[in-house]
Formats: sequence, structure tokens, C-alpha cells
Amino acid sequence: MTTSTGIVAGLEQAAQWLRQAERICVLTGAGVSAESGVPTFRGSDGLWEGHRIEDVASPEGFRRNPTLVWQFYNARRANLRQVQPNPGHYALAELERRWGDRFTLVTQNVDGLHQAAGNRQVLELHGNLRRTRCLGCGEVRDRGLEPLDPLPRCPRCGGPLRPDIVWFGEMLPEETWEAAVWAAHSCDLLLVVGTSAVVYPAASLIPIARRGQPPAKVVEINLTRTEATPQADLSLHGPSGVVLPELVRAMESMP
Repeated sequence: MTTSTGIVAGLEQAAQWLRQAERICVLTGAGVSAESGVPTFRGSDGLWEGHRIEDVASPEGFRRNPTLVWQFYNARRANLRQVQPNPGHYALAELERRWGDRFTLVTQNVDGLHQAAGNRQVLELHGNLRRTRCLGCGEVRDRGLEPLDPLPRCPRCGGPLRPDIVWFGEMLPEETWEAAVWAAHSCDLLLVVGTSAVVYPAASLIPIARRGQPPAKVVEINLTRTEATPQADLSLHGPSGVVLPELVRAMESMP
């Protein structure tokens, strides 16, 4: 299923499919943000910046030690104040400008860099670090990247706040997931960028796109082979901050 080809020929083929596509869906993962300096935070030892996953990214961990969880997420929020979108983010924003509401970006990232680059049709499967959710009144509020208290409280009702992040053991937001499934099923071209395609249900968008009528072409852009590679019609291996702008340029240069 996967086509092994040189980067130049691969870019030309992907650009041709782009030009022919009526609807485009993009699935992005941590690799896109890593090129901007956002830590992927999951180490080879399975720890998240030295912490067990269940301690900082689960409802149980938050109940046990909300101070630790907020310390972890406030550090990540502080890091975001130092980073900017990279050329890959801007290339995806350019694609949205061209396709308008026929373009959907589905991301597993929680950093908001796609929006900072100009994307508006963004479905955030795992939430956003900039938002808080009140455990009392349920209000979700965009707090930007302002410093938060070690144990922030809701400015509306005084209840405890948690990050508006989908933790392990929690369901994805239903409306967001349904919109992502529709976007994948109805697209002509699915770009899979910077994701290892091992986290479900996000990774299931690839076979969903392939089962569309007609089946979508799947183009993977990653540094190396991933679980997405055997499912892709074409794999372009390299940094997304390099490959995506080159793909846009190749599309623009076509007659």
C-alpha cells in the first residue's frame, strides 16, 4: 500500500493529489509541535517529565494530588510562552486559506499553535492547555497563557479548576470526535503529520478515511516510519516544517 519514492517525486505526486482534492483533512500529532520546541514530554522510560502518567494525566492522579498536576501543567503553559508556530504550522494555515470550509485540521496537540499560525477549522481531540474547566459549575474558559495559582479556583463560582485536557481513562469530547470522523470519512485526501499513529481513537481516522466513498488518498509526513506508514498511499520522510512548505510550493508551481 505504501509507495517508496524519492522526496521530489513524492512531493510532486502529493501536490497533484492536493490539487485534485475537493475536501482535505489533516491529522497532526506531537512531532509538529516538537519542531517549535514543545516537549513531547513522554520519555522512552514511559515517564512524563519524570512523573508517572497516572500521577499527572488521569482523574485519579488529580484527586490524589491536584497540586502536583497543576505544577506539571503550569510548567507546560510557561514553556508555551517561549515558543512560536513553525513553517509547518504556517503551511497548514495556507492550505486552509485555499480550501476554506472544505478543510479540517484534527489535532492531538494541546498547545494552540495551529490557531496561532492562522488555522480556524481546528478540532482539538485532547483539549487545550490554555483552557480551564471548573469542577463546580462546569464552565470552560480560555485563560490564555497567564500564570495561574498553584491551585486555581473558578472566578465565577469559586470551585476548583482542572486543565481542559482529555486525560487517560476519559472519553474524547463527543461532538469534536463526531466532527473528526465526518471530516476523515468525507475527505479526498488525508494528511497524517507528525504522529506515530499509536494513540487511539485518533489513529482510527486513517482507516476511516480509507473507507470513505470514494476512498481518500493518505499521505504521511513524518521523520521516520511509523504505524501510519503501512496504511499510507505515500510517505514523505522528513521534518514537517520542511516538507509541508515544500509541498505547498510544489502545488503552487503546478500548471
